[in-house]
Amino acid sequence: MPSRPSGPSRATRAVLGLLPPALLFALITWQVAVDGPLLRPDERLSRALVHPDRASELLADLGEVQIALPVLVLVAGYAAWRGRAAGEARWWVPSVAALAVMVLVPLIVVPLKLWTDRPGTPAVPPATGYYPSGHTATAAVAYGAAALVLLPWLRGAFARRLALATSALLVLAVSFGLVRRGYHWPLDVVASWCLCAVLLGALWLLLGRERPERRGPEREGLRASAGRPCQTGAPGPPTRTTRTSAPSASRPYRGGRKPQDTP
Repeated sequence: MPSRPSGPSRATRAVLGLLPPALLFALITWQVAVDGPLLRPDERLSRALVHPDRASELLADLGEVQIALPVLVLVAGYAAWRGRAAGEARWWVPSVAALAVMVLVPLIVVPLKLWTDRPGTPAVPPATGYYPSGHTATAAVAYGAAALVLLPWLRGAFARRLALATSALLVLAVSFGLVRRGYHWPLDVVASWCLCAVLLGALWLLLGRERPERRGPEREGLRASAGRPCQTGAPGPPTRTTRTSAPSASRPYRGGRKPQDTP
């Protein structure tokens, strides 16, 4: 029978999944750069949501580099320590990759702020360079990358879901605080979501490719010993041999009497 054509690989599906946020980010950036019609509903939504208070300011502060970056550094260090202790061959790759993605954030966001030169909301002093939201991008990459690096070392599905939910909740809290306080327009925040979805998706792909290649001496020893019988030190049961044929004629007769020749 002819073999069925295989579907797209996991990596292909993941890359295709990154296209929608990338295209949406390009669309929002284009609208901000040309002062397009998409900014009018964005400004109306901002006026409806802005209500500066202490709570929104504290939530927005969770996106500060001084808060989010140490969280990522601590988690990356912990993951590297666990990987090295477990004998992983490339224990440093996930942590270095997560920190590298964090470094990309200002390299992408700062030029976009200078290029778009978008003014801030009426709730902040007159200034420009508010697009995209740097606080949102910092929080999304720092907390999201920390969760992705930590996942392999968490036991149980509940712990992994809790890590992902905690990182998502922190990003949403920062996003809400920024819009509520009036630090950013809603589209500034949404654009950072899209940008960070691409960055974290690329990190997830890298970690997925790296994980099967980890080969440590401890894991190799376990794999090699899996094919050998278990030796506990106790003597095995005695083996019993059965005869399926008469004694060989070539052996000498050991009985008490000699067999007589038949006539």
